[in-house]
Amino acid sequence: MAQVAQTFDAPAVRTWCGLALRALGRAREEIDAINVYPVADGDTGTNLYLTVESAAAAVEAVFAGHEAGGTGPGGPSLAEAARAMAHGALIGARGNSGTILAQLLRGMAEVLAADGAEARADGHGLRRALRRAADSARQAVAHPVEGTVLTVASAAADAACGTEGDCGAVARAAHEGARTALAATPGQLAALERAGVVDAGGRGLVAVLAALVETFTGQAPAAAPSRGTEAGTGPAGARRQPQGAGDRPAVPHARACGPGEPDAGGPDAVDLAGAADLVDTADMGDTADMANAAEQVAPAAPAPPAVPAPAASPPVCAHAVPGPLPAPAESVTAPPACGPAFEVIYLLEADDPSVARLRRRLDVLGDSLVVVGGDGLWNVHVHVDDAGAAVEAGVEAGRPHRIRITHFGAGDAHTGAAARPPRERAQRAVVAVVPGEGLAALCTEAGATTVLARPGEPPASGELVEAVRRAHAREVVLLPNDAELRDTAAAAAEQARGEGVRVALIPTRSAVQGIAALAVHEPGRRFDEDVVAMTSAAGATRHGEVTVAEHRSWTSAGICQAGDVLGLIDGDVAVIGPDVADTARAVLDRMLAGGGELVTLVLGEELPDSVADGLETRVRESYLAVDTVVLRGGRQGALLLIGVE
Repeated sequence: MAQVAQTFDAPAVRTWCGLALRALGRAREEIDAINVYPVADGDTGTNLYLTVESAAAAVEAVFAGHEAGGTGPGGPSLAEAARAMAHGALIGARGNSGTILAQLLRGMAEVLAADGAEARADGHGLRRALRRAADSARQAVAHPVEGTVLTVASAAADAACGTEGDCGAVARAAHEGARTALAATPGQLAALERAGVVDAGGRGLVAVLAALVETFTGQAPAAAPSRGTEAGTGPAGARRQPQGAGDRPAVPHARACGPGEPDAGGPDAVDLAGAADLVDTADMGDTADMANAAEQVAPAAPAPPAVPAPAASPPVCAHAVPGPLPAPAESVTAPPACGPAFEVIYLLEADDPSVARLRRRLDVLGDSLVVVGGDGLWNVHVHVDDAGAAVEAGVEAGRPHRIRITHFGAGDAHTGAAARPPRERAQRAVVAVVPGEGLAALCTEAGATTVLARPGEPPASGELVEAVRRAHAREVVLLPNDAELRDTAAAAAEQARGEGVRVALIPTRSAVQGIAALAVHEPGRRFDEDVVAMTSAAGATRHGEVTVAEHRSWTSAGICQAGDVLGLIDGDVAVIGPDVADTARAVLDRMLAGGGELVTLVLGEELPDSVADGLETRVRESYLAVDTVVLRGGRQGALLLIGVE
């Protein structure tokens, strides 16, 4: 088992952010599907993922800055890492739940990065941080509603405050408290009970807390249920707490933490029979039958409807609850029958008194108001009918930027005329992530829009969304070309679909699989037929890699030392050797042992030409009727990429 953190220090912050991002990536679609409150717009999971992605990137930047600057072997302090996490979440917060999560992380950082605090926090410090997080998030929401992520956060803090022990024990208690509160949310909000689901934002917070448990114990707790089917919750349990007509159950959320704690207020190989599994489930459905795959590609996204001008006196329903919904609902995406038409989000540079006035003005204009931040920088989120008035209020308060206005059900409406792309769109495009300049040029010549993934710098989902926008097509095939980018690409695809683009994600695990898919791409075919053909080509391509180990570590082929040459096949280390040429030849022979018709060699800039020449000769002399294609990838991280079709 990998070494786990014993106290909350900077590396623990880094680990937590990474684990939380992966957890939200796995749960993103599930959380999106149960999003019914306050607006059933089906994006809570994606918004939470993007928020944590920004937080994780900020923490990584702090660590990279210490390594590059030579500021000391110890790396950043806990305060630096915690502040970076909070700042990254603040500037990247998306949606109602993402904004609240950003404030939760900021509340924790206020305790962890307090002046005079130790470089490491123990269980006592984590309890205080969770309490501060829950209280500050509740204070940031203009009109807190129980049965939401606020209730789950408060329950987590309450459970943590009643627990003694180290960070692992406190994290477990917080997670269990949150999980119990989440299961009870259908009994607190009628919208959740009708849909037979738990609160989507609360479900995301439970995933983030599960990652915190894994950070300190090395073990991930069981996933929380999304449907209200546990005893005492939702339609199945139908055991709600007695309450007066129209009353919501009282949920404690400000209990003191006790004395001294202030109340702050081979497995990757894909055969042809399973090639359909390469395609994102949102596009292809859950099927392994390639013969039927063409019928299961995602339907075209509806064109965004025209944004109507608001009426002179539009009806505004404070905290509007969606109308009756099917229970259980597999996916709920319709906007509420009554409520503001626009979501307005922007970052704001302003002082505290100006923000206080802004809160009062926005509270009159709309609902779902959340203002988080501090120290001169704030993230403002509100649902309104008059989007212009919400932005004008920000201008009067300070300097708003990164303004994003979304019409519910109509995609992104904030782009100014000067920034809008031409009206005429291409019918179809391919967006591919590539590891080197050489492959980028090659894929661009083949008609793809490329995103360069430099060694150690994987692209964020925002970069992939921007690439989809640059492609400016009605239909887009997305090729991440890296197994680690699957969740990032899925979040980008979901966001692009919300903007009216039909996106098929083929989660290629290597650039050579992407090359194989691009080689059979035909824009003139029907979209589903093209996706199936590209999926089949990618699934029929085994991928190998030759690289140099940077550290001593355990691998599936044994222990390697720094400087050893590693040969990977389908993502697993298969060969460890001292010589590049010998290791590359061994990898190639193993890959061709199962047969093949075409070998693709993508050469890194540091690979000697003699190695490539030797491999070509090996194929020509030892494997009859097998062709070889050699491509120069440039600076791509790996010395050599190998594809066998």
